[in-house]
Amino acid sequence: MTSHLLYDGSFDGFLTSIFELYERNLTDFIIATRNRYQPTLNSVCIEIQTDAVKSKRVWAGLKKKLSVTKRNEFYKTFLSELPEMERLLSDFVRHVFNTEDSVEDDLGHRGVISIKKIAHQVHREKHRMEAFVRFQRTKDDLYFATIHPDFNVLPLIVSHFKERYADQHWLIYDERRKYGIMYDCLSSTVTEVEVDLDHETSKKFVPQNLCHEDEVQYQKLWKSYFHSINIDTRKNTKLHVRHVPTRYWRYLVEKQDLH
Repeated sequence: MTSHLLYDGSFDGFLTSIFELYERNLTDFIIATRNRYQPTLNSVCIEIQTDAVKSKRVWAGLKKKLSVTKRNEFYKTFLSELPEMERLLSDFVRHVFNTEDSVEDDLGHRGVISIKKIAHQVHREKHRMEAFVRFQRTKDDLYFATIHPDFNVLPLIVSHFKERYADQHWLIYDERRKYGIMYDCLSSTVTEVEVDLDHETSKKFVPQNLCHEDEVQYQKLWKSYFHSINIDTRKNTKLHVRHVPTRYWRYLVEKQDLH
């Protein structure tokens, strides 16, 4: 009978599920978030309560067996949220713990190669978010930005924006996952917030009546500058799209006249 281990979707929750696999000595199992659980006739449901102690024990075990690079790849693969992610990572963990020598160069194991590939995709998305996030200053001096990444990269870009915009209050909102990260420059703290904005509100720029007057002027000047330096005869749309994919255009001030 297949055991379905249902967790809350957090990284600690997933590691707790890994702990329970060994604690219960399960071999036929499926790890899934509660919202993706699909009951079957020959299955038993096990509710996993996130436990920081159990999570830390699993992570400590991985630290002994894996390099920093491979642990980072492991975490980025988790953030990919791909349907096969839990199975891939749980199989990889069992391979790590069941093998005496290092498995990092074991290219014969599907998980080693897949994790490296997926982590690279997530890392690339992280860099694109760092490059294409555009803040808008609101009347209450909050700098607000909306993103819609393929992967859950918000945890990976916190340090970048915290260092770059240390003297500002800002909020980056992931409209796909309905949560954001907010930075308070007075206390230098980052807080995760849940915000459920409707699609029409989240996908557009902050309405001008909510923007700081300096922000409105800045957007006009930037659009004017951007269009003035464009030379139609030297336009290379294919190259431009390669560097700035069209799916990011809706967050760029200079593209608002085109979309």
